[in-house]
Amino acid sequence: MLVDVRGGIPIGRRRGSPRPGGPATDGLLIVGHGSRCAVAVDQVRAIADLVAAAPELDGVAVDVGFLEMSDPPAGPVLDRLVARGCRRIVVLPLMLLAAGHGKSDVPAVVLEGRERHPDVDIVFGSPFGVVHDLVDIAGDNLARVGGDGLPLLVIARGTSDPDANAEAHKAGRLVAEWSKAPFAQTGFTGVTTPLVPDALEMCRRLGADRLAVFFWFLCHGKLIERARDDMATFAADSGVELVDAGYLGPDPRLVPTMVARYREALDGRPTLNCDTCSYRLPFPGHEDRVGQPAGVGHSHLAAEHRHGHDHGHGHHHH
Repeated sequence: MLVDVRGGIPIGRRRGSPRPGGPATDGLLIVGHGSRCAVAVDQVRAIADLVAAAPELDGVAVDVGFLEMSDPPAGPVLDRLVARGCRRIVVLPLMLLAAGHGKSDVPAVVLEGRERHPDVDIVFGSPFGVVHDLVDIAGDNLARVGGDGLPLLVIARGTSDPDANAEAHKAGRLVAEWSKAPFAQTGFTGVTTPLVPDALEMCRRLGADRLAVFFWFLCHGKLIERARDDMATFAADSGVELVDAGYLGPDPRLVPTMVARYREALDGRPTLNCDTCSYRLPFPGHEDRVGQPAGVGHSHLAAEHRHGHDHGHGHHHH
């Protein structure tokens, strides 16, 4: 049996709406991954609306672009902010964990923007990371569906970045502490292990007959839909009751961290982790990443022409 919860999408002031005092000279470009799921794209825009409405960003022009699959691409949106008069722009990845997109593709948007606009100060901000407000949202979702005190499965987007996968496990443990789960397991929708069906089976073998599930995802999308298909099959075959506590979604509690990441970027204090970054230190099977040029990945899809782009603009450093 599946029990599902989904929160509403709060909408703030429209992105980049005119403010008193003339055109903005400061800009914030929020970069989402992009999705073939219309709900996911709408939720990214809803998060951008919430950020644009933050009093701390009064006078800042806020806009949103994507790396792939969704329009508008991030590169032209950055150009649009420059055309509106912005002379200082923070490019902020709307991503939970600092994997390849946050460490390579979004920085490439910054580097390419600097080449096109050498007179504009364009700086890179950090992804969310695992922070208290996100754990708070997860804990509230679990409490709302009666998931407190149940064994817990946290499902994250798998990556080929060891550091990001480790952070997903950290998120799972913190949510488990919050919800007083007797035990917790982290599963992934792809790329790394354990995949969702295996993680569900591991929980069953540990004795769970009623299991809370939370998605460590910002927005809805095809990966959540596929995981829920796996969950429905598992529940039907095993008899284990799954209590689906949903995902983070557009929530006002996201805004303080995004404002903090914006301020950190302006202050030159990004929070990317260097201690276990596979672009800085070798990991088995990923040795070729060390010092790899920024933008090896999807960032060409965020450029204006979406092809034929050279990304050898620099090397990873934090």
